[in-house]
Amino acid sequence: MRNLVRRKAMTAAKDQPEHHRLARTLSWPHLVALGVGAIVGTGILTLIGVGADRAGPAVLLSFVVAGLICACAALCYAEMASMIPASGSAYTYSYAVLGEIFAWIVGWSLILEYSLVVATVAVGWSGYAVGFLKGLGIALPEFLTHGPTADGRFGINLPAILIIGVVAWLLMLGTRESARVNSALVVLKLITLALFVAVALPHFDPANLQPFAPFGYGSTPGEGGVKFGVMGAAAIIFFAFYGFDAISTAAEEAKEPERDLAIGIVGSMVACTLIYMIVAAAAVGALPFGRFSDSAEPLALILREIGQGGIATIVAAAAAIALPTVLLAFLYGQSRIFLVMARDGFLPRGLAKVSPRGTPARITAATAAVVAVLAALTPLDMIASLANAGTLCAFVGVAACVLVSRRRDPDARRPFRVPGAWIVAPLAILGCIYLFTSLQAVTQWSFLVWNLLGLAVYFLYARRRSGLTRS
Repeated sequence: MRNLVRRKAMTAAKDQPEHHRLARTLSWPHLVALGVGAIVGTGILTLIGVGADRAGPAVLLSFVVAGLICACAALCYAEMASMIPASGSAYTYSYAVLGEIFAWIVGWSLILEYSLVVATVAVGWSGYAVGFLKGLGIALPEFLTHGPTADGRFGINLPAILIIGVVAWLLMLGTRESARVNSALVVLKLITLALFVAVALPHFDPANLQPFAPFGYGSTPGEGGVKFGVMGAAAIIFFAFYGFDAISTAAEEAKEPERDLAIGIVGSMVACTLIYMIVAAAAVGALPFGRFSDSAEPLALILREIGQGGIATIVAAAAAIALPTVLLAFLYGQSRIFLVMARDGFLPRGLAKVSPRGTPARITAATAAVVAVLAALTPLDMIASLANAGTLCAFVGVAACVLVSRRRDPDARRPFRVPGAWIVAPLAILGCIYLFTSLQAVTQWSFLVWNLLGLAVYFLYARRRSGLTRS
């Protein structure tokens, strides 16, 4: 038992071997842009349709619920990131505070989160890209625009594979270069959403909000195990808000991590919550939710339905250009988490080697190959839901780290402190657990199976290769 809960002392980035050391090139504006780029993406551009299908116009409340829970989790991340300015996000914090077995479970869940988020966003981007090409009169073969479907149709999502390859190449090119591209695309994305609101808001019709909550306010099982209602939709809409945790993976590349990480996490979360509420209100007010709920490009569809086909083409094009910022942020974050796990011996140590440009090129390429297969062959709602389960586990872990560290070492230096920690952190834990119970049963069982597999890997392989075991 002592080995299972042994904790890892955090090593300063400067103390890492040179071939494992990342270059410090990011300031707080880069981190805010990274957070906004990660948060504002598939959730509002694609999954708003899925959420409306499950909650109706009350999807607005689903955004509020998911946003509040994520805000509590974001504050916990900000405190831990300022205390432990090292790459690895929730995995690193759990290793330092809770112990090795908890770190492994959180890290294993983060593998699920980041891999499936990248795959989900790639599939969402593919929907917009295909729609944009159709608007130009270019039609790809139907079987190359989606993965295998529930009704037995075969397909392979070629656009999703291509965009993952492009983003991976950009990340391997260099962190500063990819950050600059990300910042420019974030600005384009925000302009696109502002354009949608400006055009859709004048068409706001209060009648489209009635009935407001046709499926209720809780979480009601429906056909195929899908959960309906405000909380059922919040469990899937939750995907729209996280992304700020990717900022915490940039700790070893931030110029002043103790200050910049907290600014990036809290700043991006506040900005994105406001953006989401405005866009969601404009969407459900402009068109009855049933007419866009099953679309792969709901915002563009809404614009076409209200007679703004030209603007719809612009929005689809901008989404196709700007959505890769989410891919970039999460593929970036995942490669850094895998880098730390490789340093700790949980993954092959050779993957921790960085390129002459100071980027973990090997592990970025390996990660891109895995998520490309997922994106090519998996339906959007299934992978988004399962990604949420992995994220909820990580958020619970970080909130628990705040409480345990406050109790164990109350006088430790905390450049950022969660206000009302003994209220905020438990709210984050309870909220995440409730959202997990609101996920469909197949997602819950899949997550359980994934973690049982992870525990088997830990006891049969990773535990013996752990850096703490070796030392």
